Amino acid sequence: MAATDETAIDATATDRPVTDGTVVTDRATAGAAAGPPVVAARLRDLARRTAPPPARATDERCDLCAEPVPPGHRHLLDLSGGPGVLCACRACSLLFDRREAGGRHYRLLPERRLRLDGHTIDDETWATLQVPVGLAFFVRDSTSARTTVGYPSPLGVTRSTVEPALWQDVTGGHPALAGLADDVEALLVHRTRPAHEHWIVPLDDCYRLAALVRTHWKGLGGGAEVHEHVGEFFTALARPAPGRAHHQEAP
Repeated sequence: MAATDETAIDATATDRPVTDGTVVTDRATAGAAAGPPVVAARLRDLARRTAPPPARATDERCDLCAEPVPPGHRHLLDLSGGPGVLCACRACSLLFDRREAGGRHYRLLPERRLRLDGHTIDDETWATLQVPVGLAFFVRDSTSARTTVGYPSPLGVTRSTVEPALWQDVTGGHPALAGLADDVEALLVHRTRPAHEHWIVPLDDCYRLAALVRTHWKGLGGGAEVHEHVGEFFTALARPAPGRAHHQEAP
């Protein structure tokens, strides 16, 4: 399938809301409607969210122990298909700092932000992936061993399953992708002109980006405001934040 104009962030696929507030994707691609259940639950949770206003430190609490959490606090991923991403205080985040600590239930989202140099996914591969927009993220599900691609829209996240052979083509193009952590890290791709960026980021960064697009989208094409916010999001990725791991660049 030929790639569509990547200046648009919105998906050409149709999202149809259902009664519980989730978003179901009507994409005419094989396996698109039957993504991995854990990833699907996380994306449905994300589809309900909008970007909240800046909060004071006391406005948010740890979802495990109810202690107040500061801005920039860590998050846990609920692998049981529950509420998705949970806020975590420092003490609770330290409890789940190792993968085996959370068992099959919780995983601490990492802080690594790694910019990949070069065109990791070229135009031909992008067209083969059938991603109709220039902003998307890829996540590998540890339970099903499948990779899904999600891209933000004004109604939430449109998603589909990536064929294993195609994902091997993508990961074979850059050695750093071999270390992409299942469930909790994503390959985030920004190809809206003139940008061409590839990042390894924590999954909650993708959640924030999707909420940002949904909140600031105007009209059919999104408007200048949403593109400005997306640009600022990627600029901020390259800036070390207090208490966060510095970004790196992979050769």
